[in-house]
Amino acid sequence: MADQDEGDGSRRGPLIAMGVVVLLVVIGWFITRALHNSTKLEDCLMSGRTNCAPLQIQGQ
Repeated sequence: MADQDEGDGSRRGPLIAMGVVVLLVVIGWFITRALHNSTKLEDCLMSGRTNCAPLQIQGQ
């Protein structure tokens, strides 16, 4: 029985590490998307345009 407990413990560490890596990749992807959208808006504004941000109007 002690061998089974040891085997579970040796798998738990790499699985936690993989979960952390996946979480960091997802967070990095969201940050990259936000920065990309911000950069596109800033480039549009710096070129002198006034219609850069789309307006969302709800229907009545």
